[in-house]
Amino acid sequence: MKYAEALQWLYGLQSRGMQPGLTRVRKVLALRGHPELRVPSVLVAGTNGKGSVATMIAAGLRGRVGLFTSPHMHRFVERFRIDGKPVGEARLARAVTDLKRTLDAKGTPPLTFFEICTVLAFELFADCDVMVLEVGLGGRLDATNVVTPLVSVICSIALDHTDWLGPTLAHIAREKAGIIKHGVPVIVGTRSTEALRVIRARARRLASSLLCIDHDFAPALDAPLPGAFQADNYAVAQAALRVLPPRFRRPRMRAVQWPGRLELLPGSPDVLCDAAHNPHAAEALGAHLSQLRYGRRVLLFGAMRDKEHQAMIALLRPHVDAMIFARAHTPRAEEAAALAERYGGEAFDSVATALTRARKLAGKRGLVIACGSIFLMTEVRARVLGLRTDPLIAL
Repeated sequence: MKYAEALQWLYGLQSRGMQPGLTRVRKVLALRGHPELRVPSVLVAGTNGKGSVATMIAAGLRGRVGLFTSPHMHRFVERFRIDGKPVGEARLARAVTDLKRTLDAKGTPPLTFFEICTVLAFELFADCDVMVLEVGLGGRLDATNVVTPLVSVICSIALDHTDWLGPTLAHIAREKAGIIKHGVPVIVGTRSTEALRVIRARARRLASSLLCIDHDFAPALDAPLPGAFQADNYAVAQAALRVLPPRFRRPRMRAVQWPGRLELLPGSPDVLCDAAHNPHAAEALGAHLSQLRYGRRVLLFGAMRDKEHQAMIALLRPHVDAMIFARAHTPRAEEAAALAERYGGEAFDSVATALTRARKLAGKRGLVIACGSIFLMTEVRARVLGLRTDPLIAL
């Protein structure tokens, strides 16, 4: 298969949805010779911040470093980075073609899109010295949890994906804590007493040393990414690096880039892109906006139907002068008209049209704040920066 054909096949798997569990992926990994066992790993879970933390950890590792994150911003290959650069299209296509031969065999369990992505990561990173894996959903039953890492990292814990992970912080913490393995050190960035109680109990049962923010390490003041909340993320990343054997650590962290996280795109007006897609992230975005000095501020918002729109808008509304709602090009997206009718503001089915209107309302000295969904972010960044983008998927 060529790259476009590989994408078409992969995206066609979205009908399988999400099916938490490790049995299927373990069976396929066994058929593939257990690529997950070839390279030492770091496993990063959390509600928010796990992508930033994973990226910073990867930047602090020595040797050839693989980094698996999701979803991608513009191109599917962005999910698989080696030394900070996405793998090539041809290499990805070869890996998909080879894996598909196994998956097409009789009796092979039908893997979901994310499970296949995870297997691909293990195989694409087979020649790396270490790999950093961002957990997809939860932790206990996430496909990445087939590894026994050098260190397990749990960033923030907040209410999100409650239909899958449970209705309380304790339920969600139990799923995140599922990545803790016997004797493997754990780094924790949450301050929730409810969540910490669950995490501490599991770490104690599994004889895993536990390092917690504010107790064993403090927020860092020199985070390489913008936003006050990155002080916590940077501290978590640094704590994780410190518990690794010296042979894995670089003396100085490489430059860190993580698009779409409080990313300011200069222009007239400037556009601030943030992947905030739940109340916890919206609160952090609001705190950042309170520190900025601009003229007219316009919120460009689009989100998936299953997200907590009301709480997010309530947190962001005090920081903006007008609201524009747009529908990202994905079946899961909430209708812009429904959002505008509920919260007030203007609605557009096209993100491009909505962005044009938001810029006009903000004026040259104003600010457009684009947030609510990474799918919206993809379209905004592609338009502002003129970037090539793969077809969007809805998972």
